[in-house]
Amino acid sequence: MDLIILKTDFLFLLVLAGVVGYVFIVLRDDNLSRTWKKVFQRPLAASAALIFTFYILIAALDSIHFKLTAQDRVGSGEILSVLDIVLWDVKVNVEKTYSAPLAYRSFSKESLQLENGKIVRDYPRLFYGGAHLIDPEKNHHSDLSRLIAMGLISGVALWLGAVGILVILLKSSGRGNVARVIIYGESIYPFRAILLTLALVFLLVGLFISLSPHYHILGTDKVGNDVLYQGIKSIRTGVLIGTLTTIVILPFALFLGICAGYFRGWVDDLVQFLYTTLSSIPGVLLIAASALMLEIYMAKHADTYSSLIIRADVRLLALCLILGVTAWTGLCRYLRAETLKLREMDFVNAAKAFGTPARTILARHVTPNVMHIVMIAIVLDFSGLVLAEAALTYIDIGVDQSTESWGNMINGARLELAREPVVWWSLLTAFLFMLVLVLAANIFADAVRDAFDPRIKDR
Repeated sequence: MDLIILKTDFLFLLVLAGVVGYVFIVLRDDNLSRTWKKVFQRPLAASAALIFTFYILIAALDSIHFKLTAQDRVGSGEILSVLDIVLWDVKVNVEKTYSAPLAYRSFSKESLQLENGKIVRDYPRLFYGGAHLIDPEKNHHSDLSRLIAMGLISGVALWLGAVGILVILLKSSGRGNVARVIIYGESIYPFRAILLTLALVFLLVGLFISLSPHYHILGTDKVGNDVLYQGIKSIRTGVLIGTLTTIVILPFALFLGICAGYFRGWVDDLVQFLYTTLSSIPGVLLIAASALMLEIYMAKHADTYSSLIIRADVRLLALCLILGVTAWTGLCRYLRAETLKLREMDFVNAAKAFGTPARTILARHVTPNVMHIVMIAIVLDFSGLVLAEAALTYIDIGVDQSTESWGNMINGARLELAREPVVWWSLLTAFLFMLVLVLAANIFADAVRDAFDPRIKDR
């Protein structure tokens, strides 16, 4: 296998490296450490951060790609991620068409030929779902009960391992009665909420490990692909839209907003004219026009973009850039207003009186005092960007159709809901994955806002 680094992979891993660097800065800064401790002292925020970290981990595994070579047993020339290798059995177990969650028969009737040569209309057995059952009519429910029990036991075992690690860490840190610290909450950190969240995550992981080799847990789509696999693969797209777009937003908003507020005059007029004009353009039309131009460009350079994965990656990156260009104006307004206030503060006037250059004042006095607005805007905008991808893909101006995303799943479910009987599991899967991510992001964003906003801290 040869390592393949896509553009979005490189940028996403760069963002993760930046987050790790920021963590080291926080650990060395007492003021930042105290502020972030306030965030993680809230039970809901700690649980949301844990769930969000789980999503980030899946996205990171899906952002390390390999190209299979001739020496590999199967799939020579195919580009796979580490997550694809981990979920290989779920990926390759493709049925003929729709099947309901945990079913052993197809969802649609077909013409079947019996042993006596008679042709009847019936629901055929699936190739992989429940294929191990000799007599599924009798053993299906008991087999499901057995596998679910095994999955729950596996989840509990993983959770007990996590509890053991936490107990060891607490004892090594010099805690007294560790049991009282965890059970009765005799700590500034909400260990009970963290352990309950870990219990839920590990139980779901245990059920997945137990059931996925034998059944399609959330059914299959029109071409027989596992729907749960599509939902897990779509995590990378949602996370990348939220994180990579931030890379585009921050430089524009931070530089232009601070310069407009500090220098005022013609600089302020120019920046205001720029973001007012950009805000007046309908975002959907701008994105649609940009997507059309990108398609024309890739069609003219078909040799460069011959691979479907590379084409989809370029379109995903282009969507992040377009969303960033259209989304930086709101943060720029906030930073401009805050800088207008800061430039009249005594410490800024004192720096001017000592002859400090403007670039030094901006770097050392203004920028650190507006970072709370930047931090709040980042976490608040993340959920909006995830939902924007789903909405744009639904109207076919978002990510490429070959890219696994919740928007593509919802777009495909539009026709499935018109079937009789209704195929509901694709829409439900996309809804649940998106709901959990956006809800966790919003809860965490509220805690960050309360901790970093000086007006709330004063109250």
